[in-house]
Amino acid sequence: MANEPFSPTRRGLLTGAAALAAAVPGLARAEISLNVASAPVTGEAAAADIVSPYGRHQAGITTPRPANGMVAAFHVLADTPADLERLFRRLTERIVFLTHGGAVPELDPKLPPADSGLLGAAILPDATTITVALGTSLFDDRPWLAAQKPRVLQRMTKFFNDALVADLCHGDMSIQFCANSQESVVHALRDIVKSIPDQLVLKWAQAGNVPAIAPQPGGAMESARNLLGFRDGSANPDSGDVALMERVVWAGTGEPEWAAGGSYQAVRIIRNLVERWDRTPLGEQERIFGRTKITGAPLDRPHMTEAEVPDYTTDPDGAAVPLDSHIRLANDRKPGTDASLMLRRPFNYVNGVLKNGQLDQGLLFIAWQADLERSFIAVQRRLDGEPLEEYIKPVGGGYFFALPGFTEGDWLGRSLIETV
Repeated sequence: MANEPFSPTRRGLLTGAAALAAAVPGLARAEISLNVASAPVTGEAAAADIVSPYGRHQAGITTPRPANGMVAAFHVLADTPADLERLFRRLTERIVFLTHGGAVPELDPKLPPADSGLLGAAILPDATTITVALGTSLFDDRPWLAAQKPRVLQRMTKFFNDALVADLCHGDMSIQFCANSQESVVHALRDIVKSIPDQLVLKWAQAGNVPAIAPQPGGAMESARNLLGFRDGSANPDSGDVALMERVVWAGTGEPEWAAGGSYQAVRIIRNLVERWDRTPLGEQERIFGRTKITGAPLDRPHMTEAEVPDYTTDPDGAAVPLDSHIRLANDRKPGTDASLMLRRPFNYVNGVLKNGQLDQGLLFIAWQADLERSFIAVQRRLDGEPLEEYIKPVGGGYFFALPGFTEGDWLGRSLIETV
């Protein structure tokens, strides 16, 4: 196996897929779009796709987004550094197996099976990534770990429009599962729950997906649409720009030494009030977002594409793009505002029907950043009171810090354990 860091500038992202494709007729290596904001490419995903888990950073952050994802939060049972090391080693073992695939061991039929069987007798990698992040309570509740807490890691507090449900918030650890298929995501979660029941207790989980889209003429990819019908990902930083990711996503300066190469994760379960939204005039919907609904172009350049950047200097009074529109409040494009950039990697979710008869649909918002205060929290404070809040209601989520990556033969979290 190669142990080089994951390289977002290389289109041949999938290592080892050729060997699996040869072993499984009909499976082909996929070529995946490099930008996290882009939707998955129609017809390109294959069960043999491998995203290597090895590198300076964990996979699943700047990695191209597949069609399916989930965030699960856990209580951690670890009273000593030795307990936590054991947990990290066990997680690493499962991550390596699930992301590379392999045959399921056959056990005595009188015993529980080694695997759920959801994927059959052989596990195929299916572009699976498993990203582990730590919550503030893991540090706060363990005196021997408290001094190593990331600099701005904190408990998520209520914003202006939140209606947070306690059972859907926070956790000692989050694990983000992503894969081409929903079955692989669910399989990976069940594998972790089955394999480490004495140290991980599931607190909450939210699954989602994004639709695959065919490339436009010339190969350009579009952002996927959220369940309000607008493109979600326009103006996202380019995840293929390594230097930009170093500044926007990867933590380093001011952090504990062990945390270099990690990233702050903001997770928000945002319910969309779709019945109300679907009865709102199109013009009002577009003014609320500041973009056209079909193309995603900013309203000051409606005949362009979502890639076009709004020019607020020619629209100082908000005649075209309203001053309280979502895109203008989130990023007013004034000097210094780019310090709040973050990498968004969301999924849509559909959970059925609420007790009041309304559809339970929305956005599993996931954002990665080098500084939680400077990025997500600062942007959310600017958005407090925006017109969009009439149509959305955040109900859960939390803040976490993704561990730095690991190399082949090593284990996740070693740099942290060596400090305690």
